[in-house]
Amino acid sequence: MPYQPMPFSLTTERLNLQLWQAADATGYRELVGERGDELPTLDEARDEVREARASAPGRGIHCMTLRLHGDDEFLGYCGLVIGRATIEEPEIAYELLRRAHGNGYATEAASAIVDAARATGRTRLWSTVRAWNTPSFRVLEKIGFRRDHTTSDEKGDIVWNVLDL
Repeated sequence: MPYQPMPFSLTTERLNLQLWQAADATGYRELVGERGDELPTLDEARDEVREARASAPGRGIHCMTLRLHGDDEFLGYCGLVIGRATIEEPEIAYELLRRAHGNGYATEAASAIVDAARATGRTRLWSTVRAWNTPSFRVLEKIGFRRDHTTSDEKGDIVWNVLDL
């Protein structure tokens, strides 16, 4: 791989970002429920968390959970994924539990992930956001992304945002 791997943990002013742990399965289930998708069983959630953790070293990019310093409460996740993009130009992804919204945590975590992506040697990041998701657009604008183009699928418009590192 021509890129350096992302670190497995990051620290910001208020947040600790780290690889998924088995105990994060409960928080992951809560996120899935809040987004309205079919709720996985706890065993299914554990399997997904285990797979995310196990595949991180081989890909060199991954998502990390978010927690406040000194607190064990799962707030959500942020990181790099292939998603609709590529390993060379991955997507930044973030999702927080509703109770964590409005505190700037997504912006703080996403900014740290952008810095980590830059340190891997990548030169561009993408983010795909549903056209209705105004809060995500605000996060992306704060960290320097610009809207690039729009595509559609069976669920509606997807806005592609880009950041040249």
